Amino acid sequence: MALLGVNIDHIATLREARKGIEPEPVYAASIAEQNGADQITIHLREDRRHIQDRDLQLLRQTIQTKFNLEMAPTIEMVKIASEIKPDTVTLVPEKREELTTEGGLNLTENHRDVISSLKKAGIEVSVFIEPILKMIQVAKDLGADTVEIHTGRYANLENDGDIQAEVDKIYKAAILTKKLGMRAVAGHGLNYHNTQKLVELDIFEEFNIGHSIISRAVFSGLAEAILTMKLIVE
Repeated sequence: MALLGVNIDHIATLREARKGIEPEPVYAASIAEQNGADQITIHLREDRRHIQDRDLQLLRQTIQTKFNLEMAPTIEMVKIASEIKPDTVTLVPEKREELTTEGGLNLTENHRDVISSLKKAGIEVSVFIEPILKMIQVAKDLGADTVEIHTGRYANLENDGDIQAEVDKIYKAAILTKKLGMRAVAGHGLNYHNTQKLVELDIFEEFNIGHSIISRAVFSGLAEAILTMKLIVE
């Protein structure tokens, strides 16, 4: 049975549209946990376009399950994470001009110190990367605990043959991840229609899903949206 990580960034996106005080991400996290979320995920971006530093502080104090902080591998973010101590840090690429994360992190030797510093602070380190076998091996060599496979390309494909080819690629990457002793996680672009195919692979320990859950919640409420997704990943 896979775990469900709920990304609540877009609760903050809605709040920041008016620079006001609502909707409150802390409240969203509480509802998520009460309705089956096994983890709360947020991305503290360098430009602070949605999640703010105060959200980070409050969520660390109030989350009852697990707290996953997505962040760029920068000196500033390592310092923040080392002070806040989320359960997991997921290192992601970040460009200011992008609407959302556009692909996996290109891991290099330059990331070794970042990963080492976070692990010394007692934080599990996950890396958000493409389903490329060579990159999975690099993740292991650099000391990552977990690999979150970027499923964005899979989510955007329309041709059945292309979809299956990408699923096969994702599956092989997940197999290698687990063979090397790391946790295998999937995320990005997953929704109520395309998640099931990856669940059926029975290889992923966790799915991190945000935008589709928050989108559904606009019409059905956050509790129902999370309960329904929880049934899918189980």
